[in-house]
Amino acid sequence: MPDPGKTLHNLFTPLALLVAGLLTAAPGAHAAAGPTGAATLAFKPCRLEHRSRLISIESQCATLRVPENAAVPNGRQIELFVAKVPAISGRKSPDPVVLIAGGPGMGSSEMYPGVAQAFARIRRDRDLIIIDQRGTGRSSPLNCESSNELDGDLASFIADSRRCLAALGSRADLTQYTTSVAVQDLETVRRALGVAQWNLYGVSYGTRVAQHYLRRFPAQTRSIILDGVVPPGLALGPEIAIDAEAALERVLARCRRDEACFTRFGDSRVRVETLKARLATPASVTLPDPKSGEPRTLSFGRSQLGAVLRLQSYSSATASLLPLALHEAVERNNLAPLAGMFLLSVGNLADAMAAGMHNSVICTEDIPFIGAKSLDRARLEATYLGAEQVDGLQAVCGFWPRGRLDSDFREPLRSAVPVLLLSGADDPVTPPGNALRAMQGLSNARHLVLPGQGHGQIGVTCMNRVLAAFMQDLAPAALNARCLDAARPPPFFTTLAGPAP
Repeated sequence: MPDPGKTLHNLFTPLALLVAGLLTAAPGAHAAAGPTGAATLAFKPCRLEHRSRLISIESQCATLRVPENAAVPNGRQIELFVAKVPAISGRKSPDPVVLIAGGPGMGSSEMYPGVAQAFARIRRDRDLIIIDQRGTGRSSPLNCESSNELDGDLASFIADSRRCLAALGSRADLTQYTTSVAVQDLETVRRALGVAQWNLYGVSYGTRVAQHYLRRFPAQTRSIILDGVVPPGLALGPEIAIDAEAALERVLARCRRDEACFTRFGDSRVRVETLKARLATPASVTLPDPKSGEPRTLSFGRSQLGAVLRLQSYSSATASLLPLALHEAVERNNLAPLAGMFLLSVGNLADAMAAGMHNSVICTEDIPFIGAKSLDRARLEATYLGAEQVDGLQAVCGFWPRGRLDSDFREPLRSAVPVLLLSGADDPVTPPGNALRAMQGLSNARHLVLPGQGHGQIGVTCMNRVLAAFMQDLAPAALNARCLDAARPPPFFTTLAGPAP
């Protein structure tokens, strides 16, 4: 992320940035893993509630106590939070579906309420298992405060990260919060549930977790759905700025092909370049806070512009606002629409992510594999994000502890397990080429690319039917996904009142 405050640290951004929920639950029953890792989870009634307080879902909750470091079984213990949304059918299938959130740093329990409808058909016959990965949600979260909310510089971001490390280091072994460790937690939960096999749904960074679990535990994996794919061996970092630039160009090109959008705005790409030059000197913007309604003043420069362009590109719904917001900023010198988008999206992201867990993952699995020679700085600087993100991440990972990494973690994954891969054609962080790379070793896989869509396809119309059919038949090649042909991105807003009639 380009903003050097609360957003710079984020490498991936999950689908649930826009639909994140907030867990409110009765205390769950505790279970401790024994010497062999076997335990029985005792669930108690609870509810999963959306952050908006408009959605509340009955569930069952429990916690499982495990060693923070498996090599020291009698050492510090942490708790894994597990929720179960029971199947409706009394004759349910024995293999549940596990939801794995993205980030890295987001809890699955905070994701589920906003995407529950997408799993409604699957839930008819299968339990849904929602596990907060260690370091996120309610599983011993590695949260940190930021002293520079919105307009700090790179130096203050690095200082914040040092303070975060000092605060967390006294209560957590930060080498033990990586994907290689997390998949062992998943297996511990599976055994505690007493199920022979289960199905995995992973989004964004969660696709990395799902694939590595399949590598470690192929016999226990019935199927996988990968939504916004991160292939094994791909170290994310520099490509994000380049992929984000390409995605924005596709969004604006779609506006140029749309008669109403082009008639109203012309070529919005020109306005991006105009704003990049104009905002080299940040402007002061005062506007109502989109959450509280109270007046808010912020410094809006190129970093904030980059954050808006990237985060709005994640969803086709929010991307539909960009040509109008760019027009307001350039032609009317009205930065309030862009600034409002910035406040809303960055605030949601900061609330949803556990920065410590995020850093432990990327400083182990991504940044160490980005060499100076592999950085095309001229190409990066030509993007609207620039090289600031990579520079910040490399600086933080210079002092953040590197964690546990399995020796085969970056090797190509080969499997005959049924896999469904989902990509948005306009995804700014995990473009369709990522899924094609992951598919090379998957002999029983199907890749669906949705035109005009961004990051995460779970909310697309009729996707719930497609996922349920895949889960039922496990025949990717024969999967009937024709209903997705009717899926279209929302029309572009041509006025502040909405799209053209």
